[in-house]
Amino acid sequence: MSSQVSALRLFDLMQSHRVTAVIYVAVKLGIAELLRDGPQTPHELAKATGADERALGRLLIALSTIGICERMAGGCYRLTDVGVHLDSAAEQSFKSWAILEAEMLAKSWAGMLDSIMSGNTAAELLGFSSSFDLMARVPENVSTFNAAMAELTHLVTPDILRAYDFRALSSLLDVGGGSGELLGAVARQNQQLRGAVFDLPRCAETATEHLRSIGVGDRVEFVAGDFFESVPAIADAIILKSVIHDWDDARSATILRNCREALSSSGRLLLVERLMPETPTASDEDKAHALSDLNMLRGPGGCERTKGQYCELLNQSGFDLAAIYPAGRFNVIEAYPA
Repeated sequence: MSSQVSALRLFDLMQSHRVTAVIYVAVKLGIAELLRDGPQTPHELAKATGADERALGRLLIALSTIGICERMAGGCYRLTDVGVHLDSAAEQSFKSWAILEAEMLAKSWAGMLDSIMSGNTAAELLGFSSSFDLMARVPENVSTFNAAMAELTHLVTPDILRAYDFRALSSLLDVGGGSGELLGAVARQNQQLRGAVFDLPRCAETATEHLRSIGVGDRVEFVAGDFFESVPAIADAIILKSVIHDWDDARSATILRNCREALSSSGRLLLVERLMPETPTASDEDKAHALSDLNMLRGPGGCERTKGQYCELLNQSGFDLAAIYPAGRFNVIEAYPA
């Protein structure tokens, strides 16, 4: 690779934040919803959004170069297969995630140097115990975060259902289950299953409504509590998705020990997490894991762990790692009480 080619590659990488900004503007203007039923001209879109027509035309050109929409004969624009996921009504929408990235994460990452130099999270540098405590000061941020997490869970849930056989379980507790997206899907596929979503009280209304709307409200309930204090002993299995990666080893061990106390000797623990490779490459998957790891450093203070690190953490918390089931970019890590 010539020095000019490699320099231009670096130049393009450094401008990646502009792509996020362009997508964010499209989301805030509702471009995907406006193009849901078919192509429109910049004039029609400007009239619908109240935007300046010439400026909006320039935005649409940028969106077409990153694969969100495409220009057709006559100057109309239509959504691509990628762009439809910015529509709030899409089967797999990432509209809330786009808002999370632009309004919350991009601003937080601007201070990444401070976290690298100090080893502290953004919240700790401001005197808060965790990013969740800091986020709770702005209710709108909590709503954005929860909606984005539900979108990601919705994306990975089919992989989880294919990777792990839940048919042997009669009851399942989703610790840190938020809106109930994961447990609701598991319960819909496994009619024998009863369960509960366990999370902070602020998640109760959203979770209860979601579970009712998908028809499992008679078998899955919401239980309020704090997993740092205790976990209710009401199920023969416990699942945690993207919870342990949020926390450092000490806090993670507290959560896992509380789960151990809530399980019988024949119970089982399921962790749905990314697995960092021992030697990361430049693949898209490894890049996603590494960037998520830095997001944990800047955010709640946790990390993405390797298989060996999860094994050690589980052993310290009273579990033996039994198996790992690949589930897309995530994995279902199965463990039993030691």
